[in-house]
Amino acid sequence: MEIYQALILILVGAIAGFVNTVAGGGSLLTLPVMIFMGLPPAVANGSNRIALVVQNIFATAGFRSKGIAVWPYNLYLSISALIGAVIGAQISVEISGTLFNRILSVVMLMVMVITIFNPLKKKEFLVERLDKKYRIWGVILFFFVGIYGGFIQAGVGFIIIAVLSLVNHMNLIRINSAKVFIILIYTVFAIVIFVINGKINWLWGFTLAIGNSAGGWIGSRWQVEKGEKWVKRILLVMVIAMSVKLWFFN
Repeated sequence: MEIYQALILILVGAIAGFVNTVAGGGSLLTLPVMIFMGLPPAVANGSNRIALVVQNIFATAGFRSKGIAVWPYNLYLSISALIGAVIGAQISVEISGTLFNRILSVVMLMVMVITIFNPLKKKEFLVERLDKKYRIWGVILFFFVGIYGGFIQAGVGFIIIAVLSLVNHMNLIRINSAKVFIILIYTVFAIVIFVINGKINWLWGFTLAIGNSAGGWIGSRWQVEKGEKWVKRILLVMVIAMSVKLWFFN
């Protein structure tokens, strides 16, 4: 790895860690960047998980330092998601690089459309629904969230926000607290699949993790809405460019 590559990974990781924690979609930046810099898609996908684990350790600690936690419901969701993530990770290592790139490009555009025209942002849910019925629905749905997270990961934060908002009526701060813990747990198990299949570049993964961890710590302690508009504008431009590159220039 060249020095300039390490600096790029740390910088992109810091941005992604912040974005992942306050909203989601940071992997929409890190995955394409690593692919463009020379990693095979499956290896980039696996290496990105190392950074996510470190990032979410710091993000979880940041939320706890502010007294925000969704325990033990987030643990139930994590167990369901990790079962799905193992399945999704296995699918990821078996598909071709070209197909993965094209799936990722479509996902990137879909996630950005959801982000820009987010219908959940205008809804103010005053009462959380954490009784047995809605907890069961959450556990069931998070199995499928885990499959997607294990497969691509990019944009899974938006899916988690959607599920916890619609099913459990949580506010965004508590959702983000649960989100970083859930992703931390299932990503650890997904990494095992990538390791077994030799799809991780440890040096790149830990270099990216330096930036991700800093961004995750800052984002977890930041006001959720502060600066989000500009982050989304920049993300939109980058995602459109990267999705075109992934689809047409493999």
